[in-house]
Order: sequence, then C-alpha cells, then structure tokens
Amino acid sequence: MAFRNKRYIVWFWLLSLALTWVGTSPFRESAHVILDHSFVSDRLLHGFDLSILLGLIARPEFGSTPEVASPAASVAFLFFLATALFLPGVFAGYASTYRLPRDDFFRACGRNLWRFIRLMIVSGIVMIPVTVILFMISGVVGKKAAESTNELLPFTLQVIALIVIFLIMSVLRIWFDLAEADVVLNDQRAVRKSIAAGFRHTFRSLGRLLAGYVVATIVAAIVLVLGLWCWLRLVPAEGVWRAFLLSQLILMLLLIPRFWQRGVAVSYWQQYMLVPLVPVKPIDPTAPAVIVPQPVAVVSTPEPDVPAPPSATTE
Repeated sequence: MAFRNKRYIVWFWLLSLALTWVGTSPFRESAHVILDHSFVSDRLLHGFDLSILLGLIARPEFGSTPEVASPAASVAFLFFLATALFLPGVFAGYASTYRLPRDDFFRACGRNLWRFIRLMIVSGIVMIPVTVILFMISGVVGKKAAESTNELLPFTLQVIALIVIFLIMSVLRIWFDLAEADVVLNDQRAVRKSIAAGFRHTFRSLGRLLAGYVVATIVAAIVLVLGLWCWLRLVPAEGVWRAFLLSQLILMLLLIPRFWQRGVAVSYWQQYMLVPLVPVKPIDPTAPAVIVPQPVAVVSTPEPDVPAPPSATTE
C-alpha cells in the first residue's frame, strides 16, 4: 500500500521541508548578520565547532533565544495540524483499489478533520501520562540497580526498560492507528466507538499487529544507521549541499516505515473491522435444503383463424 501510494510520502516530505525552512528562517537570518562578516565562520564552514556556535548564540546582535526558537515551535504545531488534516485522505487512498482522485482525497480530509483532532487529543491524554509513569518507574529501578554490586545490572535493566517502554508505546500507537482507520473508512462520526473498536482489535490480534509495527521500526533504525554511516564516510565537512541532499534522502526514507505502519492498520481494518452493509447469516449444513418451486410460464397457443363457411342462399 505504501509503495502503491508513494506520492503521499513525497508530499509529506515536501511539507516537512517547507515548514522546516520557515521555522529555521529566524536563526538563519541572525546567523547571516554575524557570520557573513567574520573570519570565525570558517570554523563552522569546514567543520563544526561547538564553542563557536555557543559564542554565536550568546552575542547580543544574535537576538534572544525565545525569538529564534518560537517560530520552530509554531511550525511543529502547524505540522501537527497538517497531519490531522491530510492523514484521512491517506487512509482513504490506501483503502481504495484505484488511484484516488484529488477531489475525493480532499473531501475525506475535510470530512474527518474534527474527528482526527478529537482522536489526537484523546491519544495525547492517554499516551503522555503513560510515558511519564513508565520513565518514572524506569528511573526508580535504575537507582535501585545502581546500589547493587553488579556493575552490569544497571545497564541491563536500563536496556530492558527501554525495550518494554517501546513495546508499550507501540501497542498504544496500534490502538489509535486502528481507531483512525475506522473513523475514516467506516465514516464513523462517534469517535468513541472507533476508539473502543481499535482497543478490542488491538488486543485481539496483538501479536500480528505488533510484529508488523516492530519490523517497520527495525527497518527505520537500519535506514538511520546506514544514513549516518554514509554521512561520516561520504560527506566532507565543507560539503554543504552534499550534506543537505543526504540528510533529506534519509528523512524521506524514514517516512516510509511510518506510512508502512499506516498500511498495516488499513490492511487489518479491511480484513477484520470492515462492517458489511448487509448482514450475512451463516449457512447451517445440517438444515434440510428448502426447494422453492419456480413458477412455470404458460405459453398460450393462439387459435387458428378459420374462415366462416359461406351462408346458403335461395334463388
């Protein structure tokens, strides 16, 4: 599904690139004012010197940190809204057996915008406290493990805790991804019903769904590691455009597992959550067959047209 609708991946990459360009523009302009007239910029052009960057940010003419950072936060919020706006069209395109027309795509986006915002609010209410509690438990366990004489125990428990947190958060992701698919594809106005259906099906087929999501995440990790390796090997310190192109290629490839996971949710919905329009009753093989007689059409044969005998005349 993801590769059949790869145009969605390209469009989301262009959207993130455009918003990032807007969000980093204040930092870019402030850096240009100082670095364009300073020989110190050579230490950032032919390498990366953290002390130079921190000194640049600390200069008065650079501007205050909130002024530079606030556009980036606003852009992150805009990307959140854009995701809520365009994802319904992506779900509709995935479930379609043909190339979804542009009108149908934007119709699905507009019809489900408020539903998706409600879903994201509910998912935030669920995921944020769960994440905080899990990391608090992990911190407490790590402190207790540090008191042990076993030097490997704190590291081992930390790795196990991260794996458990990842699996729990993946289960929550699956839950709300199924709810999103049900809202769009079932045209469900009552978001709570889709949330309940997603919860039931998540734990009904947890192994299958979790395996698909974990495999996609492993692919994303492999892409990230290979991308960073290529960056270190193939991109020189002064290769600005080469670094830009490679970084954008990595980001585009990292979008594929994300859309792959959406495809897993849509595929599962089509197999197990699709509500038929007409309820189908199972056939009992032990029940006797009922033969319904079919009416037989009677074809009437028209009577022959026999001419009347001539009447007798008297002379």
